[in-house]
Amino acid sequence: MVQKYQSPVRVYKHPFELIMAAYVRRFPKCPLIPVFADSEMIYENQSEGGSVLVTERRCTIDIDAPRLLKRIAGVDYLYFIQKNTLNRRERTLHIEVHNETFSNRVIVRECCSYTVHPDNEDWTCFEQTASLDIKSFFGFESTAEKIAMKQYASNIQKGKEIIEYYLRELEEEGVTYIPRWTPPVVSGTAGDNSLLPFSTARPIPVNGAKDLACSTELVAGSPDDKLDADYIRRYLGDLTPLQESCLIRLRQWLQETHKGKIPKDQHVLRFLRARDFNLDKAREFLCQCLTWRKQHQVDFLLGTWEWPQLLHDYYTGGWHHHDRDGRPLYILRLGQMDTKGLVRALGEEVLLRQVLFINEEGLRHCEENTRVFGRPISCWTCLVDLEGLNMRHLWRPGIKALLRIIEVVKANYPETLGRLLILRAPRVFPVLWTLVSPLIDENTRKKFLVYAGNDYQGPGGLVDYINEEIIPDFLGGDCACDIPEGGMVPKPLYRTAEELESEENRLLTESIYKIASIFKGAPYEMLIDITEASSVITWDFDVCKGDVMFNIFHSKRAPQPVKKDALGAHGITSLGAVSAQLIDRSWVLGQDYSMVEKALTCREGESVQGSHITRWPGFYILQWRFHSSPVCTTSSLPRVDDMLASLQVSSHKCKVMYYTEVLASHDFRGSMTSLESCHSGFSQLSGVTTSSRQSHTSSISR
Repeated sequence: MVQKYQSPVRVYKHPFELIMAAYVRRFPKCPLIPVFADSEMIYENQSEGGSVLVTERRCTIDIDAPRLLKRIAGVDYLYFIQKNTLNRRERTLHIEVHNETFSNRVIVRECCSYTVHPDNEDWTCFEQTASLDIKSFFGFESTAEKIAMKQYASNIQKGKEIIEYYLRELEEEGVTYIPRWTPPVVSGTAGDNSLLPFSTARPIPVNGAKDLACSTELVAGSPDDKLDADYIRRYLGDLTPLQESCLIRLRQWLQETHKGKIPKDQHVLRFLRARDFNLDKAREFLCQCLTWRKQHQVDFLLGTWEWPQLLHDYYTGGWHHHDRDGRPLYILRLGQMDTKGLVRALGEEVLLRQVLFINEEGLRHCEENTRVFGRPISCWTCLVDLEGLNMRHLWRPGIKALLRIIEVVKANYPETLGRLLILRAPRVFPVLWTLVSPLIDENTRKKFLVYAGNDYQGPGGLVDYINEEIIPDFLGGDCACDIPEGGMVPKPLYRTAEELESEENRLLTESIYKIASIFKGAPYEMLIDITEASSVITWDFDVCKGDVMFNIFHSKRAPQPVKKDALGAHGITSLGAVSAQLIDRSWVLGQDYSMVEKALTCREGESVQGSHITRWPGFYILQWRFHSSPVCTTSSLPRVDDMLASLQVSSHKCKVMYYTEVLASHDFRGSMTSLESCHSGFSQLSGVTTSSRQSHTSSISR
């Protein structure tokens, strides 16, 4: 498996020329990097005029590996070739590194670049990428990979300090400024030093130069919306180099597949942490959550959810200041809440939406506290008071609702619980814990603190986690808490089982998005009856599983009789979640029907939005068709990987989640470039939402 690394952008508040003067001091050897034993120049070439200098070095690396492994490999040192291309005119340095030792067994590639910051020409940006592919290594491939990744991560950490070390060294020598390179003047002019190699140019101190004592810090403002190292520390916390790389690579993947519609970095990081920074697992986990949020319109919950009056009166939970770490504090007086009464009066779905609303509020509070406290706040603390808990709380339908809520929160809000304080746990608590604990993973259990009776009072109790002045009055503190005291829900407010079932079915089917399954040879097709030319068909769909081809066809006659439904106002026929085919097999393309949009290949995980202006009235068919990747054609026989992939995909159906809408011609005003589905986007999770550049079509059918 190829291991990859992508660094964040590091921005130094120093001019490019000064950074280069510090950089060249690393050679021929650098005492700050013990594994960098030595280097020798093997090639040097300078362009006419001196603007470009190309150098190649053979670097000797003393890898820290077990002596037995070195003896088996038959080497004491590893050799790498480093090629540097310095462009003084453009003020850039590009570095390319590859391994010379074991090049037939191991492939190591590294690319680094120093460039001028696009917004401040007196600052310098640094980026770094690398890859490691161990094809064979005497049967020790896994061991060699672990050693290499450990060494590389360690050197990355040291690399951050090296430039700053040599900058301080330059400052001690009185060098705080180096003039920029200028093209050479006419030959023979006195004082022309432009042809001198850069490494031999003497820095010229200038009075009044910037104070370097405090300017070695890294600053935000990286180009092209790339993650900056200082931004990561400020808003996301301290991450190891490999963790930073996982975050950047997952973010890049989301940008490529979702065309800019990506969650905020804090949320991406939560999913990585939940999967121990396993990139593939975190990517799958995150995509499932984004699909769920879109299908159930969770992004709009904060603005649309209206609490039923019963929740205002009898739901005993609410936000209350913050804990000692700055985390938002949520208090739930579970022992005082009539869970059976709330389930009987409101139903399971209403309570689930209430919990989702609370979690969405928690995400917003974390962002606010991050700004207030000046450090990353990514989770909250929950205080659960169990005084009053009894067997009534163990009512079977209530436990069923609780277990489902736990499952939904666990699947869509990972790493949001920082600490759970359980106070005044009664004797019945172990019974409840036995029921819910199987759904709670080991890492989450470590965040639980349980206090029985009055054990939470005094040192080692609540005051260790919450400031004394904000401890609620019902727990013996002096802070007034406006959380309702609850009470028994009156039985006349209970609803019948039929009413609750009807309400739950309505909530479950409220989503404007529909799920469609596509099988090989059985496309999913949707019919839209257009009665007025120049109407606009819009679509918004996510490819949840497999790869699909998306087409739009037009026919003057109805493919087959269809049953109208509630969407008939725009002539849209709903075909449910099963595969439905409308185009008759006897129809001929170009005679019975025509293609009005170029076929679009959509990969698994992509989010696609687009629109089409209809030229004629008639029947338009939106089609999603199974798409399989082409088999390798360089050989007469297919590769084993291709065959296995084909078998794996063909054994599963493809799935899309879609929404379509028709805008009448008299309702549409404006340019097509601004037209997109008003229901798409991740408004709460996403910092920036844009439409798909690849699929945002606005062509006129011909």
